[in-house]
Amino acid sequence: MCRTYTLAFVKTGMLDTDGRVDYQNGMDVVCPVIDKQRAVDEIALVDLKSGEVTYGIKSLFKILANACPVFGPLFSFRPFAWLMSKVYAFISYNRRVIIPAPESSDGYVYQPSFKLHYRLAYLLLTWFCTGYILTAYTHFLAGVIPLGGAYREYLICGGQMIFQGIIIIAFAREKLWAYLGNMMTISFAGSLLLLVPVVLSNWIKFSLIFYPEYFMATAGLMFLEHIRRTKLLELGWILTFTWVLYRVLLLGLIVIVD
Repeated sequence: MCRTYTLAFVKTGMLDTDGRVDYQNGMDVVCPVIDKQRAVDEIALVDLKSGEVTYGIKSLFKILANACPVFGPLFSFRPFAWLMSKVYAFISYNRRVIIPAPESSDGYVYQPSFKLHYRLAYLLLTWFCTGYILTAYTHFLAGVIPLGGAYREYLICGGQMIFQGIIIIAFAREKLWAYLGNMMTISFAGSLLLLVPVVLSNWIKFSLIFYPEYFMATAGLMFLEHIRRTKLLELGWILTFTWVLYRVLLLGLIVIVD
């Protein structure tokens, strides 16, 4: 994620072509007084002339204000700066579960810090958004899957976090929060794919068979992504099996109750 937006800064001329360096390499050369751990958590901007170092959202504000001075007063407005610092921290401390890195990357001395409250906030946000979108999508599956109550999809999504959490605690407790974060990223990404036909249905009339087929295709992509991420976390196949098992058992229960 850091590489993506810093490359965008370089391509748009906001940074020089040699204006970015991986935090794993060369920090001592660039600035010997840099706070290395903080630079991992909050991207550091070093003024090579003055030696001043800024971190996180202040770094981004400084670059953007230099390119677009009109936004300077907004970036200096304390309530806005405080709010954006929280948004930045929310993304930064969850970036490894949004876009996962291989376990081999743990060989670097400095790793992103883990803050439980930001991970819990991420789980709650993705849980709510996923439940909301799935509730809207189930109306298009009428006749295929029984239409449930207003909170059914929220309960199913939250229940899977609990179910999978119990499973991973049994054999890899130390990776609990990393796995749950990755799992909810998959669920959230899948719900965003489902949101596309929900929005387009306001202008395009899809056939009734389209919605269950699209749902199954999305579930298939989520399945493949779950396999990929559990491999990156070196968790094997157990969690993928239980991830599918939970959904199959819930589907059977919904059909039986109906």
